[in-house]
Amino acid sequence: MKSCPVLHRFGVTALPCREIRIGKSWYQTELFVQDKGLGIISVTPRPSDSGLENAVVLLFKAGKRPVLADLRAMSSERGQFAVTLESNENDAGDQWAELLANGLTFDVAGLAPGAPVAIPSCEHSYGFDGEFDVGDAEAVSLSPGPHLIGGAPMIPVLRCLAWLASELSRLPDVMAVLWSPAGTACEPAYFAESVERWIGGGAFPGLGLTALESQEDGSLVSKGLALFTGQELHIDAELALDKSQGAKVALRLLHWLVENGRVDQAMSLTGPNGGTLILEPRPDEGMVGVWRGSR
Repeated sequence: MKSCPVLHRFGVTALPCREIRIGKSWYQTELFVQDKGLGIISVTPRPSDSGLENAVVLLFKAGKRPVLADLRAMSSERGQFAVTLESNENDAGDQWAELLANGLTFDVAGLAPGAPVAIPSCEHSYGFDGEFDVGDAEAVSLSPGPHLIGGAPMIPVLRCLAWLASELSRLPDVMAVLWSPAGTACEPAYFAESVERWIGGGAFPGLGLTALESQEDGSLVSKGLALFTGQELHIDAELALDKSQGAKVALRLLHWLVENGRVDQAMSLTGPNGGTLILEPRPDEGMVGVWRGSR
């Protein structure tokens, strides 16, 4: 249980608000003391505005979703996470598990033999030999535990989420890893390699944990960066005339922004080709704009 500040209202002394877990959900309870004793005045689902529910979705071949025993076996064999809570395997309802990794908890939902979770839309795919097709795939989701998604996401939580997703991508019959905030679908080995490279100190997986979208005016805009920094990236059309060069600039900046955080005032950086890039926040648009500068 977690304590909230003591509340006072209408002459009634309220005890510290408590957060309790019931099944896979967290609830807020508010208690008060009156002359007649103790009473519960509210039990409500804890609100979340982080956008991280079902942040990662793993697609499996039809009828091949894992069961709780598969997660326990993987935990035992690889030793990278622990199964700390789980649903009743004999329950006909939803099947879920809580995983503990690096001191953080994450929820897996949609396990067999329960119902799969919904498959989110995917506008971008990476690492596949041909076009990606969901077909008759079934989905299992991975999300930070409810106590981690009550507010703005933190980079350590997102890094651990991506890393744990790369671990689970090794389960048999995984067809794709979907990173919902960016609308991306990644081939499992591609996802695991790019994430583990990042965790090991390499470049941020800009084509996977984020995506780049071409605009009608020729500019490039990121999708999914706001989850990490609170801002999306807008690359000026002049910088993106050569799409390959524009993407190179964008990927370099995506890595820099994730490592250094949001931009709150205009600044300059050296681009991949040695030229000067001007970065300027656009608070009304939730973006940081980038264009070519001069020394």
